[in-house]
Amino acid sequence: MTSEINKPALTMTAVKAACDKAPAGPKKDAALKHYRAAEKAQTAKNHTDMNKELGAAQHALG
Repeated sequence: MTSEINKPALTMTAVKAACDKAPAGPKKDAALKHYRAAEKAQTAKNHTDMNKELGAAQHALG
């Protein structure tokens, strides 16, 4: 159970780091929009939406 709780936090950290390292532009803007939505979902304990938004953020940076 502990690994399931820590995994999303690590993903949030990894996505935030990728957003911070990305060059300025529309891809970074889109990724940050999804990252912020993921933060809101995490606060609401909605892990399904959080994971969806994190995936969208990673895809936007791709």
